Amino acid sequence: MITDTAMIQFDHVSKEFGLSSKALSDITVEIKDGEFVFLIGKSGAGKSTLLRLILRDILPTTGTVIVDDWDVTKLPQSKIHLLRRKVGMVFQDFKLLIDRTIYENIALGLEILGKSKEETEKGVSEVLELVGLSHKKNSFPLQLSAGETQRVGIARAIVGGPKILLADEPTGNLDPDTSLDIMQILEEINALGTTIIVATHNESFVNNMKKRTITIKDGEMATDEEKGRYHQSERAKQHHHHQHSSGHKEK
Repeated sequence: MITDTAMIQFDHVSKEFGLSSKALSDITVEIKDGEFVFLIGKSGAGKSTLLRLILRDILPTTGTVIVDDWDVTKLPQSKIHLLRRKVGMVFQDFKLLIDRTIYENIALGLEILGKSKEETEKGVSEVLELVGLSHKKNSFPLQLSAGETQRVGIARAIVGGPKILLADEPTGNLDPDTSLDIMQILEEINALGTTIIVATHNESFVNNMKKRTITIKDGEMATDEEKGRYHQSERAKQHHHHQHSSGHKEK
């Protein structure tokens, strides 16, 4: 049963790579239009597989994936590019073209859509402003810090106006302050109406931002909480409690 507000729906989805390993097992979940969702779990738990299914980078072994009213499991090859206009993707390793300026890297997405020079200029300057990098538009990726590069990655992912933004460990290579900047930018984009799913194992964000949190464990959905906390081990919790009770401030 698909509700009107569902932007993404997984219906009993499993994904196997080869005969022995199940990357995802019987996942049923619905993500509503405009939600901000954290997808958490250890490396190899199945988070990236789930994102790749939404992007139709891979197909499920069994089950159905619906994205914005489209059954992506039945989507013909000729329509995949239309799905990709609805879904933007931010990667941990940026994937920018190093021989193109920041402006050119972002403009590429609009040029592919056949936008005019004026529309492209307007679109690029809007997203550069949103991520705070208007002054860097003529720089090349290698001249930027890691945090700036990730902001370009976000700008490039949203320039075509997708309804959904997926981010796979977007702060994986960044220091805590820079990571916070990235999360705040994602929150701003979400406030503009974009549905956002962030796969991460950075527990401080998950605990502080109080968003819906889906935990994947060994390919299965372990928990789905409205205002999530990262599930630490009992030992870590006791250690955490001890630090607070003994008056030590955490850095």
